[in-house]
Amino acid sequence: MGEWINTILQGLLLGGLYSLFATGLALSFGVMRMINIAHGDFAILAAFAAIAVVEPLGLSPFLVLLVIVPLMGVFGYLLQRLILNRTLGQDILPPLLVTFGFSIVIQNLLLVTFSADTRSLNVGELGTASLALSGEVAVGVLPLIIMAVAVGVLLGLQWLFSATPLGRAFRAASDDREAAQLMGIDNRHIYGLAMALAMSIVAIAGVFLAIRANIAPSEGPARLLYAFEAVIIGGLGSFWGTLVGAIILGVAQTIGGKFDPGWGILAGHLAFLAVLVVRPNGLFARTRDR
Repeated sequence: MGEWINTILQGLLLGGLYSLFATGLALSFGVMRMINIAHGDFAILAAFAAIAVVEPLGLSPFLVLLVIVPLMGVFGYLLQRLILNRTLGQDILPPLLVTFGFSIVIQNLLLVTFSADTRSLNVGELGTASLALSGEVAVGVLPLIIMAVAVGVLLGLQWLFSATPLGRAFRAASDDREAAQLMGIDNRHIYGLAMALAMSIVAIAGVFLAIRANIAPSEGPARLLYAFEAVIIGGLGSFWGTLVGAIILGVAQTIGGKFDPGWGILAGHLAFLAVLVVRPNGLFARTRDR
């Protein structure tokens, strides 16, 4: 019984990491109605940028977050204002093609710069530290930190969207961009801020991924897939649904991996398909059909 409890707890906490990936994707889709194919690659880019700073300088990965997150936020704003805003419209194909191009460029740039070798960020004893809940049950300190950060990010986004003028502008631009423009909202600026926020969250996810596991330049598409599945399971338009979807995905993967190491990823995909069969719009969908 203790082994099963440990497995489920590991899945729950793995959901915290997946939630960080999924929240950035949900934000960019929710505000801009844009699917960012390069979403996972931007997370890997942030992770390797952190590695490039940490390895020569010997800084703490958590301290590097204070540098990487703002830089990715600025990059996201400029990317949206200068390039991605030009692709938005009734046709969903242009942003898909442009972000797919960014995905290819980022992967090859990282391969040239860092080679195909896997890398990680070392946090010392914290990486293996655990808290014993009982004789057979223990949880890792690092996964707990990641889950706490994921919940904190969601609480911050909930406050931003429900209690601030910027959040109301996000919702207005998402619901009806033409009407928002007529009311004096600069959609290009609002979309840029939304992408900056999404990229900042993606940077946090990427750095935590590098702390928790070895990463390679080609891992971006896999992270995009996990993020997409978590968003769809939780339901479009619900940030907390994204967390639930990420937890379901994480638990399914750890349970599958307990039976056979090769079944973990497959079990997550099967859980995704099972939710779609029962609830095609996701568990907590809030967006209205268009």
